[in-house]
Amino acid sequence: MAPAIKASDVCGFAGILDPTGVRSASALETLAGMMADRLAHRGPDDRGTWCDQRSGLALGHRRLSVVDLSEAGHQPMLSTDGTWAIAYNGELYNADAVASEVGLGAGDRRGHSDTEVFVEAISRMGVERTLEAAVGMFSFAAWDLDRRELWLGRDRFGEKPLYHGRHDGALVFGSELKALHVVPGFRPAIDHESVADLVRLGCVPAPWTVYEGVSKVRPGHVERFDATGRRIAETCYWSPADSAREAAESVPPQARGEEAVDELAEVLAGVVGSRMVADVPLGALLSGGIDSSTVVALMAARSADPIRTFTVGFSEAAYDESPHARAVASHLGTEHHELVVSPSDARDVIPSLPTMYDEPFADSSQIPTFLVSRLAVQHVTVALSGDGGDELFGGYDRYRHLERLRSILDRCPVPVRRAVGRSLASVPVGTWDRIGTGPVGRIGPRGARRRLGHRVHKVARVLRADGPSEAYRSMMGSVNDPSTFVPSAVGRRDVADVDLGGWSGFEQAMLMDTLGYLPDDLLTKVDRASMAVSLEARVPLLDPDLFDLAWRLHPEDRVRDGQGKWVLRRLLHRHVPAELVERPKMGFGIPVGNWLRGPLCGWADDLLSPTVLAEQGFFAAGEVERAWQAHRSGEDDLVFQLWPILMFQAWLAEVRP
Repeated sequence: MAPAIKASDVCGFAGILDPTGVRSASALETLAGMMADRLAHRGPDDRGTWCDQRSGLALGHRRLSVVDLSEAGHQPMLSTDGTWAIAYNGELYNADAVASEVGLGAGDRRGHSDTEVFVEAISRMGVERTLEAAVGMFSFAAWDLDRRELWLGRDRFGEKPLYHGRHDGALVFGSELKALHVVPGFRPAIDHESVADLVRLGCVPAPWTVYEGVSKVRPGHVERFDATGRRIAETCYWSPADSAREAAESVPPQARGEEAVDELAEVLAGVVGSRMVADVPLGALLSGGIDSSTVVALMAARSADPIRTFTVGFSEAAYDESPHARAVASHLGTEHHELVVSPSDARDVIPSLPTMYDEPFADSSQIPTFLVSRLAVQHVTVALSGDGGDELFGGYDRYRHLERLRSILDRCPVPVRRAVGRSLASVPVGTWDRIGTGPVGRIGPRGARRRLGHRVHKVARVLRADGPSEAYRSMMGSVNDPSTFVPSAVGRRDVADVDLGGWSGFEQAMLMDTLGYLPDDLLTKVDRASMAVSLEARVPLLDPDLFDLAWRLHPEDRVRDGQGKWVLRRLLHRHVPAELVERPKMGFGIPVGNWLRGPLCGWADDLLSPTVLAEQGFFAAGEVERAWQAHRSGEDDLVFQLWPILMFQAWLAEVRP
């Protein structure tokens, strides 16, 4: 029997389309290779370049070999008819089905690389039809030699990145921004609006980047450029909102209760199985929570050998989930690897963050994500993660909070709720925190006591919002008005601000997370942290069939007894006792706020110097100084406001010296 065509070419690529004729073909190919070499961490196993001298298009590629380790997977790759060239990064999980659809038989193939399937499908049925058929995580640059057009595309959920911009009449592009920095003279201006986005969200949302004139390809989109490098079309080939609506309105009746769990078990088992195909060692990142434990349980059920699992723990008990992961691993019989790191171990990662993430990125869980990736790559080349479960199955508390608050927004007179919001916000965060940890706070739920001030101030912002969309942004933002810290920013429309009429507040928040927070924060964090150590991270919960199933669920199968992800929990309980996994959600955080008052204080003092901030002109030096002194003294807890500013300053010093 021929092997299944499920192959991986996770890697990095870069390229240039220069119609000016200034550079020779050899110079273009050399430059593309140098750009790709800056991405060697994404692909340490192979290197390739290709150039279309007639058009001034050059591609460079670095490959991490996971399946089909032979030369047949070498990139850039040409279609057999010579009409298309491609540089591809990712994993096509249904490559065998796509090959069958386009009539690509075993005898027609050079190997079983999914890049070959992808480029042959494009040559036979076009880019857009190929993308509609493809299931996987990927980004790519495909060059049409006949029409002299370049296509830049990205997977549905945004698991793999892709950037592009113009410079000296040329279009430059790559898997990470650091590839673009290789181009001589490339030094675009910093976008002040993106700095404001960073302060508000902790990341820069697509399609924007930290630079003016440089863009990210949006998840589920493909962009087409002519021979001059001018963008002539942008197509959305997959929309979470449209797919969710189609799934919710599908003709088959909804399965309910245990029948829904049965359906989920069947679909998810197949999805996990497809993500386990590799010719190199494979494992899983295990936090001991619902999502990662479910993935590991289904992996263990399909494997004759123990699954290798990896967990990073912390000496600070409030942030340490390693005992829970250890208990789950023991029950499932995995080959468990655990590393408990000290605060100094975690802090040692901070200097490398600016270059790891290319543009400022301020989700502090980037640190433990990198640490667990570094642990895993010592034993495996591929690791599955549990990201995406909250967004698909309604796991975040904020979804339920937004649903309740939406009813308040609808019923309560605007002046009244805004007055209440102002009153709540008038009490400093630190005061609320002291209330939460004091005698009065013990009356409330245990999960709400930690960082009570941050939660109350977030509610205050939501109460002052004009509608569900603004309420969501207020709930997600660390500041209500980023212009307080970035006075030069005027504000712009969020990509996630789409028409979500007809959905409940709970469902609107889920969809807006899928559009924004998931790709711009969570998946960016996982991709950069894992690829920094040449580890391929696969995210099985982000599958289009699984997405459709999740959006066919009855609301009661999402939330029961005040808990989200009911159907996913029930599935996990078939494999793992509930007492091992049912506990308040911790997240994957670290005590950065405390470190800023202690061992990181000097580092922060230097970066937040009022004189330096005033000279740079990005931040309101006085406002930052007041926030920093309030946090440093312990008067307030403003780590969520300060960490993005610190990450920008660290990036500015390291990447933009």
